[in-house]
Amino acid sequence: MRPAPGEVLHFSEDPAITGFVPHVAATARQPEAYVWAVDAERAPDYWFPRQCPRAMAWATPSTTDADRERILGPGGGDRVHAIEYGWLEPMRSTRLFAYRFDASAFRPFGSSVSHALVATSEVEPLGPPEPVGDLLGLHEEAGIQLRVLPNLWPFVDAAAESTLGFSGIRLRNARPRVSELQG
Repeated sequence: MRPAPGEVLHFSEDPAITGFVPHVAATARQPEAYVWAVDAERAPDYWFPRQCPRAMAWATPSTTDADRERILGPGGGDRVHAIEYGWLEPMRSTRLFAYRFDASAFRPFGSSVSHALVATSEVEPLGPPEPVGDLLGLHEEAGIQLRVLPNLWPFVDAAAESTLGFSGIRLRNARPRVSELQG
């Protein structure tokens, strides 16, 4: 489930959205109102239930062999996504939908590396939302290793400090760090 050339996607568990109006999300770090979308490269970051905490790491041209082996592991391909065990059943049962938009209404968001695209005016989907389907199956078809962990934080810390590309989404919903549980 990726956008076609000239398109971007917005993923949602709500199949009844008819118009997308820019807004400031409750968790926003910026004051501007946006409609958010992603391109084909970042679409897999959203093959999850909306509130699911997840961490993603992928090989880049500057990734060292040591980091590739340590984080991605043998047979791991070029990308790994990690979730916690408590999110495995929602990964199996959540119905996710993709809304397609004309990419010309969107611009990259982010200073150095764009992780999303934004529109500053209302946009209409190109058609009805499409069911995304089996979220685990999408990972398999894309060759993305999906790791299920008791706690995300050791993976987050290792990936963020490595030479791999890294992103974490909804990490505020992750279980506390082990050190926080002991302290």
